[in-house]
Amino acid sequence: MVEASIPDDRLKMRIFNGSLISFKALEYNATIDFYWSPLLVESNSDNPIIHRVEYRIIRADRIERHASVWRDADIIVFNSYLWWRKQKDDMRMKVMYGSFEDGDARLDEMEMIDGFEIALKKLTEWLGENIDKNKTRIFFAGSSPTHSWASNWGGEDSNKCLNETEPIYKIGYKAATTDYSLMAKAKSYFKTLEPKGMHVQILNITELSDYRKDGHPTVFRRQFVPLTKEQIANPASYADCTHWCLPGVPDVWNEFLYGYLMYK
Repeated sequence: MVEASIPDDRLKMRIFNGSLISFKALEYNATIDFYWSPLLVESNSDNPIIHRVEYRIIRADRIERHASVWRDADIIVFNSYLWWRKQKDDMRMKVMYGSFEDGDARLDEMEMIDGFEIALKKLTEWLGENIDKNKTRIFFAGSSPTHSWASNWGGEDSNKCLNETEPIYKIGYKAATTDYSLMAKAKSYFKTLEPKGMHVQILNITELSDYRKDGHPTVFRRQFVPLTKEQIANPASYADCTHWCLPGVPDVWNEFLYGYLMYK
């Protein structure tokens, strides 16, 4: 949205630096950063390019390496839901306490939502101790739903969301596979900051996005290695019904954020 309002390429620039991507609007001395830390605290998924791991591991007490990048921001928008979703029913994760360097490392296996709570606890502690409430506004984006099970809306699961051209029209629709409990957990932790005068605004994008089964790139997503004809003919395995087309649904999320920034 910002880049489109600055047509002169001499007045804007992008900088890529590992986990940090920065867009600078030079005329306004403004910077929009995207920082890759998908599990909030330090984890084995922190590499911005190579982060597909079989088993997710977070470090329960380590956030400073990431958080030092956010410390002086005027506005912070956190978005961490997707990486806590179970990819299969028996999926679990590991939480590391201590360190190998100090010889006191311990790994505990637990459910994904329990790891989410540990990360939220560390995040809220850090925010309460380090953020200037008079300077920085904090947002937390709601859950981004997926549409991988067409039976949720009366379709064939073998097609996932392929060839869907209209949203779901049933009022109050909530997919069985969209976990609303994660955002309830986030709200409960952020409420602990209220006595300190800090407010974290939830960007509630979940239910409206749940309707948009037609908004995903499916087999037409740009890939590092293009799909073969055989793979394209197998949407059950290869249709991407998790990420979103652009332009598309995420533009509406940005309109919500813009509304909060400008009018509240």
